[in-house]
Amino acid sequence: MRFGNIKTQYFFSDVEIHRNWLAAALIGLVFLCGATMGARAEPFAVPTNYKLVWADEFDASGVPDARKWSYNTDRNKVGWHNHELQYYSAQRAENAVVKDGFLLITARKEKLSAEGDWGGQRYTSARLTTQGRAEWTYGFFEVRAKMPCGKGTWPAIWTLGNKDKWPDSGELDIMEHVGSDPARISSAVHTLAGHGSQVVYGATRITDACSEFHRYQMHWTADAVTFGVDGFAHLNYPRLNVDSRAWPFNRPQYLLLNVAIGGDLGGEVDDGIFPVAMQVDYVRVYQAIKP
Repeated sequence: MRFGNIKTQYFFSDVEIHRNWLAAALIGLVFLCGATMGARAEPFAVPTNYKLVWADEFDASGVPDARKWSYNTDRNKVGWHNHELQYYSAQRAENAVVKDGFLLITARKEKLSAEGDWGGQRYTSARLTTQGRAEWTYGFFEVRAKMPCGKGTWPAIWTLGNKDKWPDSGELDIMEHVGSDPARISSAVHTLAGHGSQVVYGATRITDACSEFHRYQMHWTADAVTFGVDGFAHLNYPRLNVDSRAWPFNRPQYLLLNVAIGGDLGGEVDDGIFPVAMQVDYVRVYQAIKP
């Protein structure tokens, strides 16, 4: 999510793979070890030896549970990465609220010019994070959600490490979606060895991502990270025999949910779409049962 300028794409059936300037051996093995072969081929589910360790079922109405979620607003004044256009609010029900069993992250066309950290944005939204509340090393992550639609929307479900500056501690994009191509769902891995326009990613197509709920999934182990939708994988990133430049994923990561507007990936914005929301049914994290 941090940087999303995509330059080169390769297509294989209904799966899309991006390859970059990483060492040839790493890229070749990522490609061969599951980036295409894992797509729509084998079931992808919570392992039987895992247990639920953290969840939000969004059963309590009102602003999101402060024991589980905080808000990332630190770049409102200076502007967000990727040339994004939104102002991220905190504890504002108009942008993030739990209602009827769902979390709604709503983007709106409005100027919050009275706020002290307002940076001139014409749109508002929210960026929720578990930073300071919960983080995990390895696990199976599943978020059931329905995407917003409309040109300019850029919702994401992702994780970040907090031990070093970005991208040294890594980023795992469980799901990214853009309203200008509503059937496309992508996942990505950002590391010091490959990030931004040099990212490794895979994608698949779901025709009803904006009208129906789907399960966006990631299985992260000491050996690989696999991403999928509704029980089918579309990207596998193996650890291989590499250093922390390409595998920083042996340390904790925290979870983020947000709806960005515009920017390098979101693109041109249609002001007629607002308000528009990503709806989240639940967030669940499972980890292996210790023997």
